[in-house]
Amino acid sequence: MAEMGSKGVTAGKIASNVQKKLTRAQEKVLQKLGKADETKDEQFEQCVQNFNKQLTEGTRLQKDLRTYLASVKAMHEASKKLNECLQEVYEPDWPGRDEANKIAENNDLLWLDYHQKLVDQALLTMDTYLGQFPDIKSRIAKRGRKLVDYDSARHHYESLQTAKKKDEAKIAKAEEELIKAQKVFEEMNVDLQEELPSLWNSRVGFYVNTFQSIAGLEENFHKEMSKLNQNLNDVLVSLEKQHGSNTFTVKAQPSDNAPAKGDKSPSPPPDGSPATAPEIRVNHEPEPPAAAGAGLPKSPSQSSLPAVVVETFSATVNGTVEGSSGAGRLDLPPGFMFKVQAQHDYVATDTDELQLKAGDVVLVIPFQNPEEQDEGWLMGVKESDWNQHKELEKCRGVFPENFTERVQ
Repeated sequence: MAEMGSKGVTAGKIASNVQKKLTRAQEKVLQKLGKADETKDEQFEQCVQNFNKQLTEGTRLQKDLRTYLASVKAMHEASKKLNECLQEVYEPDWPGRDEANKIAENNDLLWLDYHQKLVDQALLTMDTYLGQFPDIKSRIAKRGRKLVDYDSARHHYESLQTAKKKDEAKIAKAEEELIKAQKVFEEMNVDLQEELPSLWNSRVGFYVNTFQSIAGLEENFHKEMSKLNQNLNDVLVSLEKQHGSNTFTVKAQPSDNAPAKGDKSPSPPPDGSPATAPEIRVNHEPEPPAAAGAGLPKSPSQSSLPAVVVETFSATVNGTVEGSSGAGRLDLPPGFMFKVQAQHDYVATDTDELQLKAGDVVLVIPFQNPEEQDEGWLMGVKESDWNQHKELEKCRGVFPENFTERVQ
């Protein structure tokens, strides 16, 4: 009998819940059609909007914090592998081996401690903060349902009162149900009206504490890690002093035999010749005969390049302008100084550069604005282009001097 009674109660509760859902659905339809008044509370609706915004922001912060922790863990693993590699290559007879191993151990402990403190002081606090939202969200939804029940009971009571044929018993029962629905709704409404603004205001303190904790932990971590790195550097300096004769020097490698963009510093030629650039000086006085051969540049295979002295004095002989610079010769560009021949291919990396193939002859001319000349670079026009076009504007360009050799 007890079992039958229990089943009967359960069935009755289910039927009651189904009836409530139907009644609420009917009430919402009437409200949307404008046939029934809907209780509005703009202040509460604003609180709900703030709640949803706060939940969205908190959820995002939790996600990003977990990503940050995953990154810390990945960096820990990478740092651990790097230190293990150092321990493996550090030979037993090298000084500081024990110190290096100890530093690696402390490095590992420091990463572990940092990660754990982030979990304890940030992530767990974040989880606790977000843990209060599901219950409040459920109560907001329940309040909404109870508000519909209250409106439905009110409308039912009002319809009975305005009916032509009044049934006092039904009116009394409807009034009783209205009072009950109103009480349930108002109890939930009052609690939420107090909790939601308080929860909204708590976000400021929570964000401050969370980011202060993260910032403080990260600051201390980097301070301690800096000490370990300094200790490791000291150990390696000691190793370098003992094996200083075996120091390895890192040299820059050329890329496609081209200088770096924006910095007209010529790359070394492909045969490994030095990239030392000659100094170009313009004298307006003739050099003494004894120095005639001193100004000629050496080939790229030699260890250094001396200064190139360019003489520009000229004399008029039988009405013809002549001089060592070649200025005034009709078969050469204006201001022609000397010729060079490309010893290596050079791939131009900018529109103002000449593209050279080994063997190309270039007629060197002065820069229009000497201040634009970068060290190690010359201005010129390929002889083949000049013979064909006789137009400097279209043909001239800059090129690295150490890819060429002077021939005239």
